[in-house]
Amino acid sequence: MDFKPLITLLAIVNPLAIVPFFIHYTQSFSEAQRRRTIVVSSFSAFVVIAISALLGLQILDFFNISLASFQVGGGLLLMTSSLNMLNAQPAESKSTSVELQDASERAAVGSSIAVVPLAIPLLTGPASMSTVVIYADKAKTLLQLVTLVGYGVVIGLATALCFSLAGPIARVLGKTGINVMTRLMGLILAALSVEVMADGLHKLFPVLGG
Repeated sequence: MDFKPLITLLAIVNPLAIVPFFIHYTQSFSEAQRRRTIVVSSFSAFVVIAISALLGLQILDFFNISLASFQVGGGLLLMTSSLNMLNAQPAESKSTSVELQDASERAAVGSSIAVVPLAIPLLTGPASMSTVVIYADKAKTLLQLVTLVGYGVVIGLATALCFSLAGPIARVLGKTGINVMTRLMGLILAALSVEVMADGLHKLFPVLGG
């Protein structure tokens, strides 16, 4: 069984790095609201991964985009995400200041912020979606495709676990510990992004393979 897709997704999603955001947005929530936020955000992350795995290639065909081109573009997104992580920033943290302010205001009045911005784009965004599509193309059997969707379940469970233990994690690791973990994941993701881009470039320009 190939665990590379799971490792890549864990490195990109990296729910540990989103723990500070979760704590910030839910600090005024009741325990029931916090539990609901955990369930919805975790399930939403799974849904994004599952849809990307099952429909991503069809969407590429609809727009007449070759997988090789998508691999190069996706590899660049992964590299950008890894650079963010090496700077101790969440890989998918692409929300604008206006969006973050809106999320804070909605959190203050008890509105759900589980889908936006927690699930999208902080947990899952363009980099994670493109990664799933690339690995979906490599799935040669139905079992491999189902396994890829299953990895989405693992991501959802990992997210739920990190958010449920947000308080203890923040106390034990602290900001420095979370930053160290984020940078380590970023280094792994940088290496994987080079591999994805190299594969795409080889398909586009076979001469590069000698």
